Amino acid sequence: MSLSKLVLFVAVALSMSFCSAEQAPKANLKLWYDAPAADWNEALPIGNGRLGAMVYGIPNQENIQLNEETLWSGGPHRNDNPDAKAILDKIRKLLFNGKYKEAHKLANAKIISQTSAGMNYETVGNLRLNFDGHENYSDYSRELDIENAIAKTSYVVDGVEYIREVFTSFTDQVLVIKLTASEKGKISFSAGLDRPEPAVVSVSTEGDNVVKMTGTCADTKSKRTPKNTLPIKGRVNFESRVKVVPEGGSLFSTENTVSLSNANSATLYVSIATNFVNYQDVSADEHQRASDYLAKAEKKSYELLKSDHSAFYQNYFNRVSLDLGSTDSIQNPTDVRIKQFSQGNDPALAALYYQFGRYLLICSSQPGGQASNLQGIWCKDLTPPWKSAYTVNINTEMNYWPAEPTNLSELHEPLIDLVKDLSVAGRKTAQDMYGADGWVCHHNTDLWRICGPVDGATWGMWPSGGIWLSQHLWEKYLYSGDLEYLKEVYPAMKGSAEFCLSFLTPEPEHGWLIFAPSTSPENRPSFQQKMVNIAYGATMDNQLIFDMLTRTAEAAKHLNIDEDFVKELEATIPKLAPNQIGQHAQIQEWIHDWDDPEDKHRHISMLYGMHPSNQFSPFRTPKLAEAARNVLIYRGDPSTGWSMNWKINQWARLLDGNHAYKMMTDQIKLVGRPDSPKGGGTYANMLDAHPPFQIDGNFGFTAGLTEMLMQSHDGAIHLIPALPDVWKKGRVTGLRARGGFEIESMEWKDGKVMKVIIKSTIGGNCRIRSYSELELEGEGILEKASGTNTNPFYQVPSIKKPLISEKADLKGFELRDTYLYDIDTEIGQTLVLVNGKL
Repeated sequence: MSLSKLVLFVAVALSMSFCSAEQAPKANLKLWYDAPAADWNEALPIGNGRLGAMVYGIPNQENIQLNEETLWSGGPHRNDNPDAKAILDKIRKLLFNGKYKEAHKLANAKIISQTSAGMNYETVGNLRLNFDGHENYSDYSRELDIENAIAKTSYVVDGVEYIREVFTSFTDQVLVIKLTASEKGKISFSAGLDRPEPAVVSVSTEGDNVVKMTGTCADTKSKRTPKNTLPIKGRVNFESRVKVVPEGGSLFSTENTVSLSNANSATLYVSIATNFVNYQDVSADEHQRASDYLAKAEKKSYELLKSDHSAFYQNYFNRVSLDLGSTDSIQNPTDVRIKQFSQGNDPALAALYYQFGRYLLICSSQPGGQASNLQGIWCKDLTPPWKSAYTVNINTEMNYWPAEPTNLSELHEPLIDLVKDLSVAGRKTAQDMYGADGWVCHHNTDLWRICGPVDGATWGMWPSGGIWLSQHLWEKYLYSGDLEYLKEVYPAMKGSAEFCLSFLTPEPEHGWLIFAPSTSPENRPSFQQKMVNIAYGATMDNQLIFDMLTRTAEAAKHLNIDEDFVKELEATIPKLAPNQIGQHAQIQEWIHDWDDPEDKHRHISMLYGMHPSNQFSPFRTPKLAEAARNVLIYRGDPSTGWSMNWKINQWARLLDGNHAYKMMTDQIKLVGRPDSPKGGGTYANMLDAHPPFQIDGNFGFTAGLTEMLMQSHDGAIHLIPALPDVWKKGRVTGLRARGGFEIESMEWKDGKVMKVIIKSTIGGNCRIRSYSELELEGEGILEKASGTNTNPFYQVPSIKKPLISEKADLKGFELRDTYLYDIDTEIGQTLVLVNGKL
């Protein structure tokens, strides 16, 4: 179906069957199914930031797969390659002379780590609950209630209804399972723990009601390290304890299982702990930790455990609501809705997908814990795809795009802490490998905060990972204006900027300061041999360096410190390479015009300047915006899951809501079953498929939909900047904009803002951009804005004029007319704006 036909079809259907915000059913906040999970990609994820679990919902042989955020292979170590420093000049000369293959081989031999390619995030294992006689069941249902963060399974056997509730308690740090039946004396099962081979564990029982499993993470040696390299010894010990507390019935145990027969109900407490303290210390007592968690939790009643858990969770989740309307599609199971989304009309599924992303961030990233990794905290393997590590050339950053705008700012803290750790660990890497000041991290890191390059030069020869991560330090500040926070993170920002100043080198043709060696993440020009990605002066590097230098200078000015350093930064910025528009009217990916319009690569790194950065703008830099759009058209829509979700954000920044929505229909398609299409999409449990599962796509979707409803990166709060035609009417509450503004409520109808309530938490000028004429409720006409926004959190970058190829055929970027208003606000003031044409 063509895009125009799709939009028309859904728009007509939507106009026929829309539920208002007041009518939207609570069922919209549940994923539900009429059959057990056929595999892991259909199981339902629950988590509390530290513990994760996947619930299969199988009546006779339940499996709850378990994770703990610090159970990674290996132990404290470094992976720097000190041989790099001696060959830095040589490899730069090879690159400048066009000898890319030779440079690639040299990087593999002398720059890529020879000791460690990073560690694996490991599963704890599985909790198996066996219910004899439950093979034949009826009236089956399972659900994940993301309003309360509880998974539930129900079914009937021989006229008796059985219900299982499962949650990972935020407040009491255990996984809790409640088993009930509609008749007394019907709860009978056995419980055991296991871990995938070749892991070696000890499973035993304590008394008749506790089964425990202990073990140690794996020693790990990368295939890419020399044969004589010793593995990194596994030093993370863990203990998992399951305690069964019945109401009635009889308990008994074997050597490695606990069984219960003829009980009225049962509560199971699952406690997991490791000896991890921090990336340099594994001296904790995992047994004491696990025992203490369990002892504390079992003092509470089940109902109190559940209510405390849900109340804690809802403090985050309830901050934002979204109503896009609903249709009869909500009566279908979630997997059916996913399968039908692209050809049907199910706006409530887009809203559910959006809120599911927020749910996953709450469940995988809590203050004081580890950052959400490539699979969040959910991993069934000992050696998962891409180690389930922190891939920092897009994926880890994407995980946190929704944190600030969807009102989950505290959940950003684990990433901020990760960056602060890297800013310490990466100083030695920068000095030992490159003789550089500041700190560096390449394309991958892990629990042990490795900063050296891994996975071969094809992927690992990218010294800008820390620079991208550091943008989050500044972005978080822009939303709060908290100077104490900025003081805390400024040293990490400064260290990243210092590395830029040290590592920059002039390229031979123009004398621009660039990074060499480097890559454009994971891609190469079509003329290069396979796997030879090494380059210099890649566009994304240039954009990242520009942001790092300008934002660090701005941070220093906000703090009124480092005047001389600011001067050095500002003197360097004009010497950086400009953006270039190539012969195909595209943003060049490399310093030379090598782009191929047939290149369908998943990474669109040269569009970092469009999103998540704000260097490009349809309003300020229309030629660059047009060239960015051309890249998206050349690359095409279908791709890996996370890539499609990045493109949703890109199309939203280009103010094209219909194309952003078309990308959503590509993402929300059912994959992972024998009759499903191949490629990126969505598994039955609504997790993103690269494939395989990567959680970044879920977070990218949530961020992208937010960008469609509200943007604040381009000098103003832009209301419904990229609303698709299919969402005729809707309401959102709780979004956050830069400068401490909160969109307490916004309603729209027929593409026009009807009413918006904005709260100013730190005061300052509130500049609003809208396609609709607005006025202050009860006060009338607003002041039209002009000139530069005086709010210091809304300053936009001043970039060099792009170089444009003579062959580039730019058509122009058409913009809708907008209204621009300025309102001076005080701390705590609330603005109520309504459509001026009512």
